[in-house]
Formats: sequence, structure tokens, C-alpha cells
Amino acid sequence: MEKSLTNPKFPPTEPEKESGRINDIGFRLILIPFFGLVIPLITGMYSRITLSHWQMKLSGAYCIGIALVIWEGNRYLLFTLRSYFNWFNQPLQKILALLLAISFYSLPLSWLLLIGWYRLFADGHADGSVIFNTALLILVCVLFITHVYETVFLVRESESGNLRNEQLRKAKEDAELQALKNQLDPHFLFNSLNTLSHLIEEDPARARQYNDHMADVFRYLLDNKSRNLVLLREEIQFLSDYFFLLKIRFEQAIELELPAEGLDQWLIPPITLQILAENAIKHNRFSADQPLRIRIFRDQDSLRVCNRCKPRRLYRPSSGIGLKNLAERYRLITDRTIRVDPGVEEFTVTVPIVRPG
Repeated sequence: MEKSLTNPKFPPTEPEKESGRINDIGFRLILIPFFGLVIPLITGMYSRITLSHWQMKLSGAYCIGIALVIWEGNRYLLFTLRSYFNWFNQPLQKILALLLAISFYSLPLSWLLLIGWYRLFADGHADGSVIFNTALLILVCVLFITHVYETVFLVRESESGNLRNEQLRKAKEDAELQALKNQLDPHFLFNSLNTLSHLIEEDPARARQYNDHMADVFRYLLDNKSRNLVLLREEIQFLSDYFFLLKIRFEQAIELELPAEGLDQWLIPPITLQILAENAIKHNRFSADQPLRIRIFRDQDSLRVCNRCKPRRLYRPSSGIGLKNLAERYRLITDRTIRVDPGVEEFTVTVPIVRPG
């Protein structure tokens, strides 16, 4: 069996498993009889003898048998040598081993079998020059067929290597994306529980109402945990539910403006807008007299999330996990990036949206 040329820590891919076995039965069924019948005609084995109808049939069968023995033997040698040498690490050794093995197998065996043919069909009157030319032509044909086999092997190994690299890249990206998703729930839960803790002290009745709506918000998180993209309409509805929780606490101090058109024609990574709204609330001062207004509108194939800049003093430095997480998710899911414009008067984040399909 062929040894794997890849890292043993990783199981071979399906093409890699099959690289030592080629389904060449059709190839052999056509070319073995072809070479068995054509080579004797080219080298003139029949030019000096006269055969009956049945002798011609038997002679043809014998020559096809020679082709079969030469082909199958060299095929076995080729497959065996692949266990010891490969083109990428030992090209010269591979070429030398193939040439020696093919020559020392094909030439002597062809010579003996051709002498046998002359004894059976030409009364033992062997023609040395014809035998030499025939054996040499057989060797040339074997080298050509070996080249074809090796080309097929190299193409398969290249495809297998590319497929494996693509699978590893995809697995790495999936693992990174899952790790980023796993950051979202603890991050959101931490902020939500802080809010709930505050409400419990200030207004227990509103805390219970907040708790009920928080359950609806987490239901969205759980339902979309395994999805990379959701309809923009679903994300807008989730943000509305989330903003209702914020309104319980902040009342008239915050406002939200949402787009109303084209919501079913676009996709967006889940929890994108919640992260941006949370970021605006966390980093800005606002009150009922000077409310924080978050505006979200579509600009071609992007959403722009804007709020006025009135930075608040934070007692703890921001970890920046929200925007970093969002930027990384966009890179992995869409191969596009978000754009952050921290203006003097207005803070804007532009996030791409994508068409379904």
C-alpha cells in the first residue's frame, strides 16, 4: 500500500486514499491488445513467415499475452516503487529506480517470450535483429505508459494536497469563527446581568419585565448561534427587542431610527447591530434632555450606524472586544471589512450586507 506523503497527524483525504489505486481497467483493456497486435506488425515479425488462419489467431493471442505480462509486471513494479520514493523529495532516485527496474524486467523477459514465439510459429528460426527491435520498442512503450501513470499520480497528489490545504484552512476559519461566536454570549450576558442587577435595586417590578424580555433576546441568540448570516429583517427585529430592554432602563434618554425597506433582500451576521448599539451606549453620555440617537440606514450594500459623539468617562479602560469581534467575524464570513469613522461630532460604523445566494 502506498505510504501517505502528508503529515501523519492528519487523516488522508479521500483522493489521497485512492492515490495508490487507479481505476485503469478500461485503459488496460484497450491498450494491452493494441500493443500486442501492433508492435509485431511494426517490427516485421510476420514478414518472413507464412501462417494459417488459426496460427494467426494463436499468434495474436500469444503476442497479446506478451503485452499483458510486460504491462502487469511493470505496473506492479511502478506501484511498489511508489512506496519507497516520491517525486517531490527524491526525484533523481525515483527516475533511476524506475529506469533500472523497467529495463531489467522488460528487456530480458521480452527477449525470452519473443524467442518462444519464434519457436512456436516460425519453426525456431529466430531473427535476432527483429527480436532486438521488438524488445526495444516494447521498452519505449513501457517507458511512455509509465510516464502516463506517473503524470496521473502527480495530478492526483497535487489535487489531494490542494484539497487538504483547503480543508485545513476551512477548519481553521470555522474554529476561529466558533471561538468568536462563543465570546458573544458571555459578553452580552455580563452586560445584561449588570443592567438587571441595577434594576433589581431600583425597581423590582421593572426588573421582572426586563427579565422576561431578556429571555426573548437570548432565544434569538440561541436560535442563530450556528448561523453565519441572517436576514436583515430578523436582525432589525432582534435589535428592536434588545432596544426595548434598554428603554426600560433609560426611558427617553435613548432613541433608535431603523431602516424600513429592503429588509428581506439582504443578509447580515447575527448580533451585528446589537454590538454597535451597545458600543454607542457604553461610550457616550446622554440624558432625557440630551438623548442619544442611534441612526441606522442602508447605503447601497452597506449599513451605516451613526450616533453623535459625546464621550463619557470610563472608570475601566474599554477592552474593545465588541468591535474587534465584529471585524473578525466579517473577515471570516464575508471576506469584507467594517469601517469605523470616529468623527469629532458623529461616530459612524459602516458594515457590509450581502445578497442571499
